[in-house]
Amino acid sequence: QLQAYGGGLVQAGDSLKLSCAASGRTSVMAWFRQAPGKEREFVATTGRSGNSALYRDSVKGRFTISRENAKNTVYLQMDSLKPEDTAVYYCAAGQPITSTMRTPVGYRYWGQGTLVTVSS
Repeated sequence: QLQAYGGGLVQAGDSLKLSCAASGRTSVMAWFRQAPGKEREFVATTGRSGNSALYRDSVKGRFTISRENAKNTVYLQMDSLKPEDTAVYYCAAGQPITSTMRTPVGYRYWGQGTLVTVSS
């Protein structure tokens, strides 16, 4: 079970940090987001060690994914937020293969989502 929290209403240029706590040990963890009327899209993912990460191009240099295995928690630090970052953010966990690392089908477990709204 995954529990995501930390969303809220911020202004463009602000920062926000999302957290996702897992009820048990997890392997690969990721963040996805879904804006109204759009499909769920990949944001970032990191492996068990937290030493490697992948990001979608539009968030590179602004978002940072990290994890704290002692707390079974993954974080998403979001800086320089833009209105186009507005979405419901979901955390996910699983054991994707390379070809599914950036797709929802690669992850078996999902959190309930937390809304991030960025005003201009």
